[in-house]
Amino acid sequence: MANKQFSIKKMTKSELNIAIEWAAKEGWNPGLYDAQSYYCADPNGFLIGYLDDEPIASISVVKYTLYFGFLGFYIVKPEYRGQGYGWQIWQAGLSYLKGCNIALDGVLEQQENYKKSGFQFAYSNIRFEGRGGSKAPKTPNIVQLANIPFEVLCAYEQPFFPAKRDDFLKHWINQPQSNALGIMRNDKLAGYGVIRPCRQGYKIGPLVADEALLAESLFLALSASVGTAEFIYLDVPEVNKAAIDLAQRYNMAPSFETARMYTGPRPDMQLSKVYGITSFEIG
Repeated sequence: MANKQFSIKKMTKSELNIAIEWAAKEGWNPGLYDAQSYYCADPNGFLIGYLDDEPIASISVVKYTLYFGFLGFYIVKPEYRGQGYGWQIWQAGLSYLKGCNIALDGVLEQQENYKKSGFQFAYSNIRFEGRGGSKAPKTPNIVQLANIPFEVLCAYEQPFFPAKRDDFLKHWINQPQSNALGIMRNDKLAGYGVIRPCRQGYKIGPLVADEALLAESLFLALSASVGTAEFIYLDVPEVNKAAIDLAQRYNMAPSFETARMYTGPRPDMQLSKVYGITSFEIG
C-alpha cells in the first residue's frame, strides 16, 4: 500500500467548522457562531492539513496587519499526533505570518515548545467559571451597542488590541443569540461587552471599561441576560487585579489558564481596562 500524502491548504468556510469541532472536543468550548466572525478576520489565515482525503490538522494564523498576527486552533487529531504533521502545519502557519509580531494563547505545558519557535511569555489569562442570572443594575447609562455608531466603537476599542479589526468586530457584536452592550459616561462610550452562546453556557468577551465600577455594571447586565442555571465564562488577564477581583466577587472560580506569548515585543495595550479578552483563538 502506497504511503499516504500529507498536504496543507487554506480552509474554506465549511472547513473552519471542522477546526471548531476539534476545539470543542479538546474542551475549549467555542462559541456556537464563532466561525463566521473568525473567517472575517482573515479569510486566508486558516490552514488545514489533509492525509490523502482525511482532514487531520489545523492552525489559524490571522494576519491583522503586515506587522501583527495571532495564532490559534493548533490541533492535530489525537490518532495522528507525534508523527510530524503538527510540525509541518505549524511551520506553514509561521511562514504565512513571517515578519509579524505573532501572539498566541497557549496551554501552559506547551510554553517550552513555543519558546523554541521564538515565542516569549508575556502574562497569563485565566478562565473563570460561574453562573448567570445576576441582578441587572438599574442605570440608564447601559445601552445596546447597536445604538452606538460603529466608528465610535472601533475608535474606543483601539487601545485594547494591537491592530484594527473592524470587519471581525462588526460580525462579533452581531452574533445570533448574543447580547452586546455599551456603557456611557458624560455622553461618551466608556466600556462595552459581549456575551455569546457556547457549546456549554455563555462566554463574556470582550469586556473592557474605563473603570472597575463600569466594568462591574456591564458584567452584571450581561450576566442578567442569561438564566441562573447557565454557566458563564470570563477570560481575564491575570495582570489586571481588578478584573480578577470582579470575577471572584461574583463567585466565579478559575477553571483553565493560558500563556499569552509573543514573538516580538509585548504590545502596549491598556490591560488595566481589559476585564475579559475576546477569544483565546484569535485574540
